[in-house]
Amino acid sequence: MTRAPVLIVDDRGLYCPKGDFHIDPWRPVARAVTTHAHSDHARGGSAAYLATSGTAAMLRHRLGAVQVQTLDWGVPLAIGGATVSLHPSGHLPGAAQVRVEVAGEVWVVSGDYKTEADGLAEAWAPVACHGFITECTFGLPVYRWAPQSDVAADIMAWWHEVAAAGDTAVIGAYSLGKAQRLLHLLAAGGPGPLLVHPVIAASSEALVCAGYRVPRVPVLTPGAAVPQRALVLAPPQTTGAIVPAGGGRLQVAAASGWMALRGTRRRRGGGTGFTLSDHADWPGLNAAVEATGATSVRTTHGYAEAFARWLASRGLDARELGAAPAP
Repeated sequence: MTRAPVLIVDDRGLYCPKGDFHIDPWRPVARAVTTHAHSDHARGGSAAYLATSGTAAMLRHRLGAVQVQTLDWGVPLAIGGATVSLHPSGHLPGAAQVRVEVAGEVWVVSGDYKTEADGLAEAWAPVACHGFITECTFGLPVYRWAPQSDVAADIMAWWHEVAAAGDTAVIGAYSLGKAQRLLHLLAAGGPGPLLVHPVIAASSEALVCAGYRVPRVPVLTPGAAVPQRALVLAPPQTTGAIVPAGGGRLQVAAASGWMALRGTRRRRGGGTGFTLSDHADWPGLNAAVEATGATSVRTTHGYAEAFARWLASRGLDARELGAAPAP
């Protein structure tokens, strides 16, 4: 007798029939188990959410007065005929992998994750399972990250060069996750003041209130001139509006995994890019899959088809999430 699947894809996203809940649904549902608070994973309108306390803080910051039940790391919760627990994904503070067990069969949904500890987010750890649903945003061999400490040293060296020229440095960074990681790396001091855009400051404050040690730095005043030798962290879409003081120039850089490709740096309007990602690189993805012990893998986000083909060539039951099994 064939057992019913632990997780399926329906018109609202990834669904657990035995527990009657969705994980990171695409549309409003009765109960959403949420891996993290980025907008492509956490959407408004659901009746109730389940998340870690860190993610709950950011859900309320982003979505308002939503109903959120919090669950501590590794604590099992029975939901209907399923048992759910949350485990660190390392993607950003509070971000979780979701372990779902039904009748002894365990599947883990990775959410977004990175395998290198960054010193701020809870460090990723493998969760043993029969089936693993993995993101693969950077699921090609070309994507390989240098150690975080090396990237931080490169950013600091660039900041010193910009300051020596009497200019203002700006790094475009996502307001939740990447910006706080950069604050953690750079707040010890540089050649000038470190400032953040108000949107980043608001996200950082929500994380501080949730218990995370995010450095507090001065907030950029909209329209005000930024001191020379300063470094400003701002959302990518706002960097062009920053005004340098004293006739200096803005020198703008980006911090992203996409900066690994020179062509991407050129298309995004500048030659300065730092390869710093909150997603696993090619070695990290492969190491994560192996560490779970899963024999069935479903891939999603990014290079899902290519990564599934690679895993299948290694002897795993692997295919893109939602794709039909091979005949």
